[in-house]
Amino acid sequence: MIEKTKGIFLRSFKYSDSSVIAHIYTEKFGRQSFIIRGIHSKKSNTKINLFQPLSILDLIVYEKENRNIQHLKSAGLSVSYGQIPYDIKRNSQVLFITEILMKCLKEEESNPPLFKFLVQSAITLDEKEEGISNFSVVFLFQLTRFLGIFPNNPLKNNSLYFDMESSSFCNVRPFHHYYMEGEITYGFCELFQFEFRDMEKLSFSNSIRDMLLSKLLIYYKLHLGLTGEIKSLGVLKEIMR
Repeated sequence: MIEKTKGIFLRSFKYSDSSVIAHIYTEKFGRQSFIIRGIHSKKSNTKINLFQPLSILDLIVYEKENRNIQHLKSAGLSVSYGQIPYDIKRNSQVLFITEILMKCLKEEESNPPLFKFLVQSAITLDEKEEGISNFSVVFLFQLTRFLGIFPNNPLKNNSLYFDMESSSFCNVRPFHHYYMEGEITYGFCELFQFEFRDMEKLSFSNSIRDMLLSKLLIYYKLHLGLTGEIKSLGVLKEIMR
């Protein structure tokens, strides 16, 4: 069946000399893998330069249930970014976010609120002029809402610790190693107060931002079972200094 849907490109892998397998998070069908044949051919209707990390696309697809790899008929840009392709700080965050999404997004079913969040997040990163250094931290935090692991909201902002195992704030040091304390706890509490439009109000130093990113990734691993190294994290931290 031929279907039209929007999609967010994540990553592609070579399938043959003229074809690739593209991983795309779609509005109608969730995460899907598509084979794109002849993409390197001059006669192809689908150009390889459309498929950049977090590109927002209009897709026409051949969708068939219970098929692991679907077929892509054509694709075009739905949103044209003005700054992401040319700004190293924005682009490094796109690569980091894409790596996270490749690990987190597994469901092959529609999730319109999540798709809308991803689209709005990408557009915000492209258009926002202030506070973009905080984008990845805010994104990881806000994404937990859609993954079912949103932390328990602190009743007060003066909690001493955040227990990452129980996902709760407390004033007694946990007996395990998975917790935040001190300035990291305070910075984490700030994330409950501000959204993307207020990123510039977050008072994070480079060291606090780096630590929050690392702690949030541990939180993801604890609650989602993420495995393996996040290869783009080191590059992101270096560029955002």
